[in-house]
Amino acid sequence: MENFKRFVMEFGFGIDSHGQDPTNAAIKAVKDAISRVYIIGLLELPIKDFKISAVIGVPHHKEVDIEKVKEAFPIKNNLTIEIREGGLIDYGAMMEEFNDKTNEILIAVCSITVSVSI
Repeated sequence: MENFKRFVMEFGFGIDSHGQDPTNAAIKAVKDAISRVYIIGLLELPIKDFKISAVIGVPHHKEVDIEKVKEAFPIKNNLTIEIREGGLIDYGAMMEEFNDKTNEILIAVCSITVSVSI
């Protein structure tokens, strides 16, 4: 078994302001986190292997489609995702034309860690 060391961590948040879909909020949080990091060291250092882990806190976490969230990652091998109840619910306007079921605004937070084995 390889000994992995944390290489980089990044954080993001995502909002689903209409539709009350926790999957959309989670995907936006992942995309926000990965949009600010470019891990060139995965190619330029003598890294044998790497793994990616994500922890996402989002309201209504049991409704999240984890397979859709996985698709937001550009690298899917050695990827683990944990969805937890968390994030934040605020309240805005309910607009039927935007498929709102309630006036909830769902806010997700995400922490992504890339660990490497050298």
